[in-house]
Amino acid sequence: MAKIRIATTSLAGCFGCHMSFLDLDERLVALADLVEFDRSPITDIEHCTNCDIGLIEGGVCNSENVHTLREFRKNCKILVAVGACAINGGLPAMRNFIPLEECLSEAYLDGIGVENPQIPSDPELPLLLDKVRPIHEVVKIDYFLPGCPPSADVFWAFLTDLLEGREPSLSFELVHYD
Repeated sequence: MAKIRIATTSLAGCFGCHMSFLDLDERLVALADLVEFDRSPITDIEHCTNCDIGLIEGGVCNSENVHTLREFRKNCKILVAVGACAINGGLPAMRNFIPLEECLSEAYLDGIGVENPQIPSDPELPLLLDKVRPIHEVVKIDYFLPGCPPSADVFWAFLTDLLEGREPSLSFELVHYD
């Protein structure tokens, strides 16, 4: 019997959700008995193939994020928005309150420590979007894992429910934040 295939990727964020996923520690070994990891920090595979569950962190801030997100959605039967950046834009979305031109000017022209003032314009760089968007504004999302980042216990509870054929249900203790 084929194993369930899980893939992960990251967009605009800090990679903290992936670090929290890796905090499963020895439970990763138990999980590896049940699943096959496709694209993930465990495998270092860059492109996702068809998989059963896709975990994606980070908001959408540029054209490359849009492309990555659409490709990932196309290859995942179930897509899970992981963490505050994926769900609502998180900290990267704080730039949404300042016009993009002002952000670029502050970072590349007028900011403290700028020695060679110029806004990058290399065609290899992805185009910035006017706002950082949560991923559900670009593609259909099947589940949301809250947190900044969600704890390893949240990942474990969610994935074990899915793998055992149950609708995922997170207890109050797992999603309560002080």
